[in-house]
Amino acid sequence: MKDIPAYGLWSLVIVNSLIFIIFAFSFTKPKSPRDWRSFGAFSAFIVALFTEMYGFPLTLYLLSGWLQTRYPQLNIFSHDTGHLWWTLLGWKGDPHLNPIHLLSNVFIFGGLIYLSSAWEVLYKAQRSRTLATSGPYATIRHPQYLAFIIIMFGFLLQWPTILTLLMFPVLVFMYTRLARGEERDALAEFGDEYRRYAENTPAFVPWGKKNRNHYRDHSEM
Repeated sequence: MKDIPAYGLWSLVIVNSLIFIIFAFSFTKPKSPRDWRSFGAFSAFIVALFTEMYGFPLTLYLLSGWLQTRYPQLNIFSHDTGHLWWTLLGWKGDPHLNPIHLLSNVFIFGGLIYLSSAWEVLYKAQRSRTLATSGPYATIRHPQYLAFIIIMFGFLLQWPTILTLLMFPVLVFMYTRLARGEERDALAEFGDEYRRYAENTPAFVPWGKKNRNHYRDHSEM
């Protein structure tokens, strides 16, 4: 069965894309044009991913000449071949059980769990009009955006494509800009409370650089 082409399955493209897009929408609830641009870019990443996974394997077409030269016995357009790490490393057996695919699942589902826990704290803070500083927000300032980056990285690890590899750094940049914009809004709303929080809490990674000088300079402007 593994050599049977498994593309042109547009219903799977639509269903899988909608699952992740609706899930992301339920947590981000974009409001401003900045939010919608970020959400739209993430949605485009998801659609591009599942289009190549089940619809049209653009990356395999572009690499087909090289792949056929290196792996002459390989059915280029079978679904298993689309697991590029499995293909390039010459692994055998079910590609869904190879170490890289299993690791990608850890990133994807771990990111989803992390996003859920971050949003629970953020939602309660928004309802009470207080600053989110507990749970994931106790260690970094933007766990919701880090969660999206982790999820996308997991998908890249699982099913790398040329288009999503190009989109990934653009999305990371957009999330960074969105985070900076939200920090300005939080500083305007919460003042010294947010300044103290930001001075002692890294932006994206627990061991990241804090922003004491930045927020101290901002307060003196």
